[in-house]
Amino acid sequence: MNLKVGDKVVVITGKDKGKEGKIIAKKGERVLVEGVNMVKKHVKPNGQDQNGGIFDREAYIHVSNVMMIDPKTKKPTRIAKKIDKDGKKVRVSSKSGSNLD
Repeated sequence: MNLKVGDKVVVITGKDKGKEGKIIAKKGERVLVEGVNMVKKHVKPNGQDQNGGIFDREAYIHVSNVMMIDPKTKKPTRIAKKIDKDGKKVRVSSKSGSNLD
């Protein structure tokens, strides 16, 4: 997976198509994007949280349903890997060729 926590992505399929946000967390092949795929979470009152209720929170979305946003063109792009002059592998935008790291 070429995406990292903190990357700005756009949803390309599903009910939230077109929404943008930053990746908050990763779990296997799924990512948590802020403000995307909101679900209702029913919480019972307990010792730590005296107030129960229904809360909105983000749910994980599959990595194939999101695409990285190119910082130069502000459009979705694929990610390529190239070796820079220091011999390190870096992520590069396929559309503009700009460095993503």
